[in-house]
Amino acid sequence: MLSALKKSSLSKLAYKLLFKMVSILPAKPNLIIFESFLGKQYSDSPRAIYEYLKTHYPEYDLVWSVDPRFEKGFVDKGVPYARRFSIKWLFLMAQARFWVTNSRMPLWIPKPKHTIYLQTWHGTPLKKLVFDMKEVRMPGTTTEDYKQHFYQESRNWDYLISPNRYSTEIFKRAFKFEKKLIESGYPRNDIFYKPERDEIAKRFKEIHHLPNDKKIILYAPTWRDNQFYQIGKYKMDLQLDLTLLQQELGEEYIIILRMHYLVAENFNLDAFKGFAYDFSKHEDIQELYLISDLLITDYSSVFFDYANLKRPMIFFTYDLDEYKEDIRGFYFNLAEKAPGPLVKTTAEVIEAIKGYEENKVYADKMNEFYQQFCYLEDGHAAERVVNEVILKNK
Repeated sequence: MLSALKKSSLSKLAYKLLFKMVSILPAKPNLIIFESFLGKQYSDSPRAIYEYLKTHYPEYDLVWSVDPRFEKGFVDKGVPYARRFSIKWLFLMAQARFWVTNSRMPLWIPKPKHTIYLQTWHGTPLKKLVFDMKEVRMPGTTTEDYKQHFYQESRNWDYLISPNRYSTEIFKRAFKFEKKLIESGYPRNDIFYKPERDEIAKRFKEIHHLPNDKKIILYAPTWRDNQFYQIGKYKMDLQLDLTLLQQELGEEYIIILRMHYLVAENFNLDAFKGFAYDFSKHEDIQELYLISDLLITDYSSVFFDYANLKRPMIFFTYDLDEYKEDIRGFYFNLAEKAPGPLVKTTAEVIEAIKGYEENKVYADKMNEFYQQFCYLEDGHAAERVVNEVILKNK
């Protein structure tokens, strides 16, 4: 074990030195590197910015940084990419004018002086972040180390995107960010305001053979910091009773499961064929939002994005007390502000779904929620970010 760690450290040192040497080469002013969720997905705000640039500014050389385990999705879509940590990737990263990512880069990769780092982040915060956290419960780190490493990483960010004024205040404090913050809305949410959004949903359902005569429930929970197999590999115990859901709602609904990208579970849904579908490996959750009629979530930031559609939401918060007190802590009282009911059992989930249309109180709460968190979203966030970051730094 010790020799393996030593070998890994020596490899990183050698790679870092080589990266620094290559960084001396002239920058490629039109080269932009994109990465989403550590190279695992073609998704999120980096995808929205990439597609906007591809359409409107074809003179740029756009390349994705991809974990080799997930490259098939990029090959199938014809998206140009380089394998993360390969020699090709090293040269591209070292000579790129821009990096665009929604999560952190390894600290042992030094940012070249000529590179502008755009951090899009990946959600409006309900759960406390970094320097607002009292204790970090993730495996393989301590509270002090986690905060120090994050601080070092955020020193490299030249620009940070914020979806609203609420997030701006939190990001500045929790990330100790003092450079340029762009309050633009999230580029990934531009899709909600495209005139072709209904056609996108229709085509998706056709490709994946989903029934047109039933409504779709999307279940998209977050991960739990204290539930894991090993470092970087988290688990999720499915508390939602699919058997009961199918019995009560199967005539009218189907359900799609979309677990957080950090969760390693593969659920066996053979017993629920025709009712339950696992889309956890589907990279872009925005497409799942479009096809769904109702969202079930918990503390995930997905509900901030889904609010753009003003469709029903139910919060399945079976471990609410533990989560808000012992695991992460919240920035606001979820029960007071949530634009949908908080429930703790599958039976309550079913009751909430059946009674949603009669419960008019959530229409008012949804409008209030939308005005606070979605007021910047208008389909032009990617355009605003490109104008501010890419075009101003040609």
